[in-house]
Amino acid sequence: MELKDLLLNLKMIMFGGKGGVGKTTCASSSAIWAAEHGRNTLIISTDPAHSLGDSLGVELPPGVPTPIEGISNLTALEIDPKANMAEFQGITSVNPMEEMGLSGMGDMPLMEDMQEFSSLSPPGIDEALAFAKVLEFIETEHDYDLIVFDTAPTGHTLRFLSLPETLSGWIGKLLKLKLKIGKLFGAVKRMFTGGEKKKDNTLELLEKLNSSILNARDDLINPNLNSFVIVMISEEMAIAETGRLLNELVKYNIPVSNIVVNQLYEDTRELCDFCKSRREMQQRNLSKIKDIFGEKLGKILIEIPLFKEEIREYYKLKELGKFLINKD
Repeated sequence: MELKDLLLNLKMIMFGGKGGVGKTTCASSSAIWAAEHGRNTLIISTDPAHSLGDSLGVELPPGVPTPIEGISNLTALEIDPKANMAEFQGITSVNPMEEMGLSGMGDMPLMEDMQEFSSLSPPGIDEALAFAKVLEFIETEHDYDLIVFDTAPTGHTLRFLSLPETLSGWIGKLLKLKLKIGKLFGAVKRMFTGGEKKKDNTLELLEKLNSSILNARDDLINPNLNSFVIVMISEEMAIAETGRLLNELVKYNIPVSNIVVNQLYEDTRELCDFCKSRREMQQRNLSKIKDIFGEKLGKILIEIPLFKEEIREYYKLKELGKFLINKD
């Protein structure tokens, strides 16, 4: 399925690849095209080093979905991990003594060990917070027809894709811990509090989050709902990294049909010697890309020329869209 069809029909599209290859630019251009073709579109940056606002030429308040002035149907969001941390800690904190009204016993060795263990955070907490925000838009009711994800560079993205399994397993262990703590201290709590019960909906929240993670994973692997678009440049290292990324996408059953080959020198007689050498190098690598990813894997390759000026803000992003989407 070509990128145009993905933008018009799917619920989610994820752009990713090596750092500095133009992921954000391609994601922004695609989001603008979809919005102007009638789809209520949200573009989300999950990259800890955000550049989405710079690409669109607007100031994006951290963690706040912001309608883009002058572009109907387009909203942008840069995830704010610090803001999400407070929400996340509120769900995952497990302090049995405080919950039971027995905080005065916290200086006991066993209680200190229990509280220290309960305060541990899961590995990859920054990606976890980003994924939690993704879940919010995938699994809750919203008015968006399409969500475009501008993902972090390859290494972060691969950890991001593995998070459904990581978080689900971690939450499962936390649920068991909460249940064991409840049983272990139940008799003590009744003895010190006279049987009074304090309302605790943490288990319910954790179970809901775990269910959302599993449902979101099903959406991410559904080719009728989601697709991953790889952005790369025509260099040997990029070919190797794209191969690794594709292997991981296959491993997690994430559908991918389009690969954008960005920043290609055009064939003109006006090129300087340096530019001619660069173009020759790119063309050799482009042949490998076509052979490895095109002919052998059946991916749709989108070739984007190197622009003379920086591609940012509305008109330049629209110009990019002519090569990225309206190739005919």
